[in-house]
Amino acid sequence: MSSFSSTSPKTRPEADRRRWFALAIVMTAAFMDLVDVTIVNVALPTIQHDEGASTGQLQWITAGYALAFAALLITGGRLGDIFGRKRLFLLGVGGFTVASALCGFAANPEMLVASRILQGGMAAMMVPQVLSIVHATFPAHERGKVFGLFGAIVGMGAVTGPLLGALLTEWNIAGLEWRPIFLINLPVGIAALVLGSRFIGESRAPKALKLDLVGVVLVTLAMLALVYPLTQGRENGWPLWGYVMMAASVVLVGVLVAYERAKTRRDGSPLIELSLFKVKSFAGGIAVQTVFGIATGIFFLTWTLYMQLGLGWSALRAGLTGVPFSVAVSVAAGISVQKLVPRFGRKVLQAGALTMAAGVLIYVWQAGHYGLGIASWQMALPLVVMGLGMGLIVAPLTDAVLSEVPREHAGSASGLINTVMQMGNALGLSLVSVVFFNVVEDKFAQGIGDVAFVDGFRGAMVWVAGVLVGIFALMFALPKASGGAGEVVSGDGVEDGAVSSEREPEVERELV
Repeated sequence: MSSFSSTSPKTRPEADRRRWFALAIVMTAAFMDLVDVTIVNVALPTIQHDEGASTGQLQWITAGYALAFAALLITGGRLGDIFGRKRLFLLGVGGFTVASALCGFAANPEMLVASRILQGGMAAMMVPQVLSIVHATFPAHERGKVFGLFGAIVGMGAVTGPLLGALLTEWNIAGLEWRPIFLINLPVGIAALVLGSRFIGESRAPKALKLDLVGVVLVTLAMLALVYPLTQGRENGWPLWGYVMMAASVVLVGVLVAYERAKTRRDGSPLIELSLFKVKSFAGGIAVQTVFGIATGIFFLTWTLYMQLGLGWSALRAGLTGVPFSVAVSVAAGISVQKLVPRFGRKVLQAGALTMAAGVLIYVWQAGHYGLGIASWQMALPLVVMGLGMGLIVAPLTDAVLSEVPREHAGSASGLINTVMQMGNALGLSLVSVVFFNVVEDKFAQGIGDVAFVDGFRGAMVWVAGVLVGIFALMFALPKASGGAGEVVSGDGVEDGAVSSEREPEVERELV
């Protein structure tokens, strides 16, 4: 347990100062990760122009990060429980910083993709430790304040990422073009390493679950077998091997389920707690999280490419155009949790899905009506409507999914929720080839390339709207009323195997 966690601030002023320093350090690292997820999108057109990256490589720059993060997230939480949260946090920060340097100095698109995958894997070591360290460092009566600060950090990341990426790209610091979006992590990471080694106390879980490396391999292979052919298939003319790989992903899922059942019987430490899927609300919620990740993955990438490649806007203009969306998400998220969900339950989430779908359809109409002459202010209406809908969903969704989960499995359930969200995001990014680039390619082949990206964006948004309507239907599996499963303190485990009635809010990465 942390040397600070059992000490009252009234009796140990020095310990009090140290734990607040520790909080600032882990929050800064979490903010660095949140910003890094969104900072890249706005720079993708510049990366394509400067490095000659293919459309498939652009997808891998974003999807590779999400896939690595998802595959290793639960394992990262367990490693912290076993070997120490501080140790894994510092390892993750160090690896994330090195990977950022490799991204910033990448000599070609292939190196950038590989470095982004490494960056996602290191984030999976770092991020699960943040809430665990907070839990081990602060007494229960102070955690509400701390988690409120954490929510504010998430909101800041929603607005800061795209704007910071746009500014760093536009400024072209020292002629480095897009590279500063990654290199900015170096001083932050080094400072977090130096200060974290001094101020963060070490803690472990006394009853940590064992690692399931075979499960990690099977999950990764199953996802790769699906994502890789979807991402690369179009560029290769949709070859037979792509369909074989996608069929193999189904087989790999079957092997994974069989292995997880055997692992549960053997030592009770499976990567995926299959008994959770017997809970209707959890199974339905996992489906909602996955599909919602697909929708946001498609939207954010196609939106960026539409504005910069289709409309010819600068990175800064694209970043500023997205501010109303981010603000709307933050405002609606706060109102949803504090006022609406306690009174109306799942109806709020369903209203969010339909509101977001309505915003998408307004955007489809506007993109077609105004064409290449559309202005940023004209996009404000659909973006605000979409942002309000998303805010109604993202903040209360995790609590709704966990509400009927047995207390002893709350930690595993939380880790799985975040994992499938990232897997859905990776899948959505890979589907951009099908729902967006296919249309763009066809329009260029027809000799009408001037509207190719506009038509591609409209087509992709129709798909997104359809997915959101599907999410509305899936949400009927969620509990009608609100309710919490208890406090989840890491990506996989719960401190001391217990769950309290005071659960910290989950960090929804696709909020940004």
